[in-house]
Amino acid sequence: MKANKKAISLVLGAALAAGLSVSSFAAEYKIGMSFQELNNPYFVTMQQALEEAAASIGAKVLITDARHDVSKQTSDVEDMLQKKIDILLLNPTDSTGVEGVVKSAKKAGVVVVAVDANAKGPVDSFVGSKNYDAGVMACDYLGKALSGKGDVAILDGIPVVPILERVRGCKDAFKKYPDIKIVTTQNGKQQRDQALTVTENMNQANPRLVGIFSVNDGGAMGALAAIDASGKDIKLVSVDGAPEAIKAMQKPNSKFIATSAQFPRD
Repeated sequence: MKANKKAISLVLGAALAAGLSVSSFAAEYKIGMSFQELNNPYFVTMQQALEEAAASIGAKVLITDARHDVSKQTSDVEDMLQKKIDILLLNPTDSTGVEGVVKSAKKAGVVVVAVDANAKGPVDSFVGSKNYDAGVMACDYLGKALSGKGDVAILDGIPVVPILERVRGCKDAFKKYPDIKIVTTQNGKQQRDQALTVTENMNQANPRLVGIFSVNDGGAMGALAAIDASGKDIKLVSVDGAPEAIKAMQKPNSKFIATSAQFPRD
């Protein structure tokens, strides 16, 4: 119920900000939710919470998966606008690239709320996590685990605000450890298979690598597979707190040592 109440408060608050009457929620409203991806437990949990909250106020929900393609996300949102949605919840795959459809939605009188990652344009509200803090916590933990020294790498992701903030937080955390050197930053695109290949390449190019920060748990699972296959003692930290990541950390002698937990349901 806690998550539902938060979601309802968000929707009603955004509606009031846009000048809609709260009493009009007695009619069935259409809520469009455009995700940057749904091949990720983090966003699947968010989807489930949204559907529960929408059902509690009798709203209809349209859900799309951009698959990290801003062109597809633009097309998805345009289709939602044709279907006369009242509220757009937008989890952008490219914060700048969606500005055009945000403007189109506002022109059509739709309430726009950015979720998890902010979007350029006239959004009514933004709901997200403290991603900078998550990056700081993960990389400070890694710094301590490495006794403050050694070569480390960053497994980056798509250029949206949450990912950029996680990396910024990580880099700031490492500043406390002058003997830690970031030797490479490469894009694993937050995908397991891509991250596995990128991590293999980072390992080969940096034989003294002792630590990796991944911007999400999905990428971390690919990185972990590459680390285990290499036989090297490379410590891994990440962000999200996904159940699969927690299970991986709990295995004896796991190289995956920490993930900063976030709460997509809330």
